[in-house]
Amino acid sequence: MTDLDDRKPSGFDVGDEHTPIVLVRDGDTVHALRDVCSHAEVAFSDGGEVGRDGVECWLHGSCFDLRTGRPSSPPATEPVDVFAVELRAGDVYVDVTTAVN
Repeated sequence: MTDLDDRKPSGFDVGDEHTPIVLVRDGDTVHALRDVCSHAEVAFSDGGEVGRDGVECWLHGSCFDLRTGRPSSPPATEPVDVFAVELRAGDVYVDVTTAVN
């Protein structure tokens, strides 16, 4: 977890299907979302920023809540998948088999 910069999106491919996820560290909490904007289908980790409302798509500015995946600003109208995160001994484990939202 210490390898993750606080409030900076970091992209990874996870699991057998190489599911694209973006991890966002917020203090002692790590959030995992599908690393694809539901509006423009670009990766948050390719230049998105994290504001007080969530992760923002770098292309058109839609912001997605880190806990629910719901967009809080247009042009996106559909949520992105949110995945369960478990922290063990400083390592981050993400279950990409089922979205939690």
